[in-house]
Amino acid sequence: MIPLLVVLLLALILFGAGFALKALWWIAVIVLVVWALGFVFRSAGTGGRRGRWYRW
Repeated sequence: MIPLLVVLLLALILFGAGFALKALWWIAVIVLVVWALGFVFRSAGTGGRRGRWYRW
């Protein structure tokens, strides 16, 4: 009975980790797209120069 519980617990942990990693990949892709769009759509600064799209 205990080996069965250990195997089920291991399967649950690996499934949870796989789901979390897949979600993190989607978040990383979305952040990358927003970051790339920031370079494309940044506004012109003083003197016609393109300014930084981030504040820091």
